[in-house]
Amino acid sequence: MPIRAFNLIESTLREGEQFVGANFSTAQKVQIAEALARFGVEYLELTSPAASPQSLADLRTIAGLGLVRGVTGDPVKILTHTRCTLEDARIAASTGVHGIDVVIGTSSVLRQFSHGKDIPTIVSMARDVVSYIRDQGLEARFSTEDSFRSEHADIIGIYEQVDKLGVNRVGIADTVGVATPMQVYALVSELRQRVSCDIEFHGHNDSGCAIANAYAALEAGATHVDTSILGIGERNGIAPLGGLIARLYASDRSSVAKYDLPVIQELDTLVAEMVGVDIPFNNYITGITAFTHKAGIHAKAVLNNPETYEILSPQDFGLTRYISIAHRLTGWNAIKSRAEQLQLELTDAEIKAATEEIKNLADERPLNLDDVDGILHGWIVRHHQEDGPHAGH
Repeated sequence: MPIRAFNLIESTLREGEQFVGANFSTAQKVQIAEALARFGVEYLELTSPAASPQSLADLRTIAGLGLVRGVTGDPVKILTHTRCTLEDARIAASTGVHGIDVVIGTSSVLRQFSHGKDIPTIVSMARDVVSYIRDQGLEARFSTEDSFRSEHADIIGIYEQVDKLGVNRVGIADTVGVATPMQVYALVSELRQRVSCDIEFHGHNDSGCAIANAYAALEAGATHVDTSILGIGERNGIAPLGGLIARLYASDRSSVAKYDLPVIQELDTLVAEMVGVDIPFNNYITGITAFTHKAGIHAKAVLNNPETYEILSPQDFGLTRYISIAHRLTGWNAIKSRAEQLQLELTDAEIKAATEEIKNLADERPLNLDDVDGILHGWIVRHHQEDGPHAGH
């Protein structure tokens, strides 16, 4: 199914708070929320106000900011994530949020070792809590936790029951990261036939499938997907905002036109500093090597047409590509491009000879760009002295 309309529920301020290095202050939460609004997310999800007095105060602060989306100017909707209890729902409803995301474990292991409730009791609790939230005029989402280790008939039955209550969304949660894209697609597809409300997907990355699973959910008809900046969250976290955007962009650039893509770099840098981690070298979009080309045949093609080896255009994300040339794999086209940048007048034959010199030296020791530039300038000095200086900077 083509991905046409979808919403991002950005959960850095909820799921992300569960990351081992996260301890956001109120000021930091405001900074993150404002940056995400500039990027253009539709929803922000925050920690339950029942978690602590500070969580309650922070939720009220963010809900009171009146954030709008940077590209469209539409309001950013503020959500909070709570247990399926009337007590939690009442506290959440008093904070000024737009909606409440209710969750309860439905797998046998969670029902036995977490809350001890059977399926009929869960259905009864869901009915009470969802009805209360809707009566307050708020958006309500009901999610089964650990959906992919729950009995299929149990969760489908629960979803059908809450759909009849007028819930805005039902949520599928791959809480332990066990699902595969095919499993996600199959469950969302079936659920799309069983309920009339929206469908949200929340997927963890324990087995490396978070982005693929989120994308499969959208392909199958999900309308909302949870993300966090850099994918931070419990254990290995969830689908990263930048990674999911990269996947969507690669399929259809128009699908992410509603977002201010260059803000991704700001978001990744901001949160990495706050939680004390480095952005991985191979991170989607913002990793230091994301737009770096090294092999000679790659460099030649990219210099002629970047789309030959780039599915993402760095300029669309406010970034630039880098052609790595100081190594044994370099090609003469890349060296020629560097000579032109330095305004050095060398023939193709001279460039090719200089390239061989660079390759030979790189076999002996690691090189850097200064070494390459020195060799190129050396060719000017050795072979063009009779014509006078030909180099400029």
